Amino acid sequence: MAPNQSGDFFAVLASREQSQTRDGKPYYRVAFRDAKRSATSMIWSDHGQFPDCSEKWKVGEFYKLRGKYTENSYGPQIEIERIRPVEDADAEQGFSPDDFFEVSRYDREEMFEELISIAQEQITEQPLQRLVVELLTEHADTVKRHAAAARNHHAFMGGYLEHTLSVTRTAVFLADKYGAYYTRMQPPLSKSLVVAGAILHDIGKVEELKFKPEGWEYTPRGRLVGHIFIGRDIVLNKAATIPDINPETVLRLEHIIISHQGLPEWGSPISPSTPEALLVHYADDMDAKFHELAAELEKVAPSEMEFTDYRNPLRRRLFRGLNPDKSNTD
Repeated sequence: MAPNQSGDFFAVLASREQSQTRDGKPYYRVAFRDAKRSATSMIWSDHGQFPDCSEKWKVGEFYKLRGKYTENSYGPQIEIERIRPVEDADAEQGFSPDDFFEVSRYDREEMFEELISIAQEQITEQPLQRLVVELLTEHADTVKRHAAAARNHHAFMGGYLEHTLSVTRTAVFLADKYGAYYTRMQPPLSKSLVVAGAILHDIGKVEELKFKPEGWEYTPRGRLVGHIFIGRDIVLNKAATIPDINPETVLRLEHIIISHQGLPEWGSPISPSTPEALLVHYADDMDAKFHELAAELEKVAPSEMEFTDYRNPLRRRLFRGLNPDKSNTD
């Protein structure tokens, strides 16, 4: 909807917060959302919808609304005229629950199958391959559904899998390139470890994040411990069930996980100190940053805008292209 446009539409109730005015009257601040944006409604005590909002509206449920969309200094707003829960018959009018949450543009089943195939084909150290495949299989539903982050990069359903597969593809390329080039390193670069580390570098996010209608947020353990140490625990616990796995392999994989963000200020307690950890770090960092850049350049903007706004995850103005209408002397 465009600002000041009225109409009928479907939305999910993302949040409902109760508060009081200065003179003690109750009110609700509610937010409705679709896959791309959220809009707020203020339900005052004298609003006709106040009783239903207080007693019947439930966060996470879908509603059909009639109202006016506006934008002001507080952000997008919805002035509700009528509202009711979605009914089965609304499917004939185009309602689908899948339309209300952003999802990866790629097929999640196909991505998961490819990730399993890469693990089986590229990790030649069999106990390590078993560790990776079993962890992926045990967490399959979460891996396919989860976001890679609460915001910024791949923060949508399937984003975790999309990011992990992309990092792993890059890691395979880097392992082949540098393994063939630096043949005198001792010990030689382990492609098996690079691939295993790429696949599992963010495995802790299966417990760090949880989905809510208003978006992805951190679990208590995710906020207090973080995915790096959660992931390390997941890997070490699984390794303990594989009797023939090499202890040094486990140590090196542990190091990849805890160092993959590169610097303490980015979340890692230690910098990458093995060839495998270095490759996984840069494959991960490049994929996250390129996604952030691409997401900005995919946004529709007026043709005269030569640069994006600086308010983006990369905190820089990105060049869109020269404005053909401007003078060459500008």
